[in-house]
Amino acid sequence: MSKYDQLWRYIANNKSKNFELTFKQVEEIAGVPLDHSFLRYKKELLDYGFKVEKISLKNQVVKFTKLDEQ
Repeated sequence: MSKYDQLWRYIANNKSKNFELTFKQVEEIAGVPLDHSFLRYKKELLDYGFKVEKISLKNQVVKFTKLDEQ
């Protein structure tokens, strides 16, 4: 179990193929502060059918992309 499981489930239930969440939204959904460990944990998202496409420190957003189903 990961500290970001709540976030991963939220993303997996999202119907959009590509979308962004602000750092603040990520923290609110995950229920934990967003910190550097997110970079390590983000690979868990692959199990939920999504990947982290881009993290923008300047704009404070994370872009998520649904993996292609084959």
